[in-house]
Amino acid sequence: MKKVFALLLVAGMFAVVSCGPSAEQKAKAEQATKDSIAKIETAKADSIATAAKAVQDSINLVAETAKADSIKAAEEKGAKGAKGAKTVVKKETKKETVGTKVDAAVGTAKKLKKG
Repeated sequence: MKKVFALLLVAGMFAVVSCGPSAEQKAKAEQATKDSIAKIETAKADSIATAAKAVQDSINLVAETAKADSIKAAEEKGAKGAKGAKTVVKKETKKETVGTKVDAAVGTAKKLKKG
């Protein structure tokens, strides 16, 4: 009986050892792991490149928008400046006219006082 149990024990040990992965299976698993890591690294690099391009595009868009806004503001200021210059000329002309009328009135008042 002892010999039968010893034989079954040895057979069981061989069965356990033979059920493990073979060298070929281990190599395939290792290669699959390496491939997975390579895919992740490639995806990471692509994601970083895409994000960098998006940031650069945003910066360019903001710069172009700011430039266009500055040009528009300068053009509007130039247009307002021309209108403003016309207004200033009109106001100065009115001031001169008013000033002349005031001077004439003061002169008349002085003459009336003296006389």
